Amino acid sequence: MAESEDISNSSSNSSSREDMHFFEGVEKLLEIWFAPNPANKNADLRKIPRPMWDALLKTVRCEIISFTRNDQIDAYVLSESSMFVSKRRWILKTCGTTTPLQCFEPLLRLASEIAGYSEIEDLFYSRKNYKRPELQVSPHRGFEEEVAFLDSFFDDGRAYSLGAINRDCWHLYTLSRGGGGSNKILKRNNHVHQLHHDHDAQMIEASMQPDPDQTIEILMTELDPKVMAIFTKDECSTAKEATQKSGIHRLIPGMIIDDYLFDPCGYSMNGISKNGCYMTIHITPEPEFSYVSFESNVASSDYGELIERVIRTFHPGKFIVTVFANKTSMAANANREIEHLGTIDQWKRRDIQYSRFASYDLTYAQYCKYPS
Repeated sequence: MAESEDISNSSSNSSSREDMHFFEGVEKLLEIWFAPNPANKNADLRKIPRPMWDALLKTVRCEIISFTRNDQIDAYVLSESSMFVSKRRWILKTCGTTTPLQCFEPLLRLASEIAGYSEIEDLFYSRKNYKRPELQVSPHRGFEEEVAFLDSFFDDGRAYSLGAINRDCWHLYTLSRGGGGSNKILKRNNHVHQLHHDHDAQMIEASMQPDPDQTIEILMTELDPKVMAIFTKDECSTAKEATQKSGIHRLIPGMIIDDYLFDPCGYSMNGISKNGCYMTIHITPEPEFSYVSFESNVASSDYGELIERVIRTFHPGKFIVTVFANKTSMAANANREIEHLGTIDQWKRRDIQYSRFASYDLTYAQYCKYPS
């Protein structure tokens, strides 16, 4: 997260601190997989040079503040959250009043002209409901607007909302592809582009099992103020001190951590491992609107222990868990596992939903600290 913003409220009757000082910790998460290009075996998103990423992120209203890489993945800590770049997967996660969808068209150009990709294989756009949606800017002023924006590019997009829409909920936009039903078309402003996808490539794609893939997110609110104090300059002078004092370094062993402590408060970190796994955590510590997100693609047949480690680290009042997993993933049975996690320590599950898509299964669950 970035430094908190001062916001003047137009209502003269409201003078609370929250009205004058607020930061939206909830992130917008965009993940895009580009299809292998049979005509260009060397296609790679990591070919896109740093100045071009800098320019792209200006359209999102954020900037790069730190960078780490290994043979599998490039990881960027941003002024508002994170970006991850692999050979054919791109992830952008941004908080505040950023506009990640605004960079979609420039990204497609870079992917085609620099990286060597001509087709999107899959796309996921998701976020929790905002605490203060009225502060967002177009095209992120509401989920309906975000869906309309993405529908202007895709004729096979589908939008979903999970959870209680009048309380905590989670929105998702993805593509309805698989089973031979895709026509692989992008559209924009009545100008339709047929992406290259020859018959041989279709045959190869149909015969291949997908690589195992999974993502777990834990989105936490109403956090323990004593824990949140760690992520302020009053309590810790460096990011490393906050990482160690909070126990973040113990959540997933073996990660190379790149962390940043904002002034006067706020914290972001990326972790990457040699096998291409990542983790990322972003913290808005102010008591009035505290928020923490945890995300990783680490593979597991039992996420229960990881979920417990995360919530014991941050002590939220409420949290949402989402798990995406494809058919070849170790986490393919996550829905059954989370179904049996009715209670986790002091937290009781209030909601659970399960969705099956063409390539992935999704499990959503919401927990509250009881007797809340």
